Amino acid sequence: MTTLRADCSNCFGLCCVALPFAASADFAVNKDAGKPCANLRTDFGCGIHDRLRDSGFPGCTVYDCFGAGQHVSQITFGGTSWRDAPATSRQMFDVFPVVRQLHELLWYVEEALTLSAAREVHPELRRQRDVVTDLTRLAPDALEKTDVAAHRQEVNVLLLRVSELVRARVKGRKKDRRGADLMGARLRNADLRGAGLRGAYLIAADLTGADLRSADLIGADLRDADLSGADLTGCIFLTQPQLNAARGDAATRIPDRLTRPAHWA
Repeated sequence: MTTLRADCSNCFGLCCVALPFAASADFAVNKDAGKPCANLRTDFGCGIHDRLRDSGFPGCTVYDCFGAGQHVSQITFGGTSWRDAPATSRQMFDVFPVVRQLHELLWYVEEALTLSAAREVHPELRRQRDVVTDLTRLAPDALEKTDVAAHRQEVNVLLLRVSELVRARVKGRKKDRRGADLMGARLRNADLRGAGLRGAYLIAADLTGADLRSADLIGADLRDADLSGADLTGCIFLTQPQLNAARGDAATRIPDRLTRPAHWA
């Protein structure tokens, strides 16, 4: 089975090299794509990993590659780093975000396969899982040409159906705020059980104490959203990067498949 959790010890620091970032509240400096971060050590570890946020790099603590880093490093390129084989560097850096997107799709599919309410969709989900998994195993040249958007659309049709089936089990009228602009919204203690929040802009929203059980959060922007005391157990399609971007506390209840961010109060 494809590993969908980051294992930095088996990665060549790809997110620290392949990706660009701009000086902002998330990053202390500018960095071009393909240029190693100044904090990247020779062993591919981060020199300020234990103090990233205090050093002006909170954006690094939000990012998650869904295991694409070690996959590209150890499988796609057979354990030979861009430092040892500089001629492969450009292609390695180009392939990395492709595999990252494929792994994210697999994350959603794997989650959907655990949901009993969506059992009728499981056969097709398993087929799509096999298709996407096979794509991740392609050679670098083929990976570069992969039409990720087309595969995402096929998977998304299934995920929409999964969302409908899961949320239908919640009694009462469910809120549909798909793609809604809820930036800074006051949703303290809101009953959002079974809500459709796909792609909703919840930047800096106050979700303190909100009930988000069985809510669909795929693609929702939770940057700086306050989830203190909120109940996210049973919500669907929430990812680690979304959780990392939000604020929470010891009373925030999160799905078992995710990890409580270290920077939360």
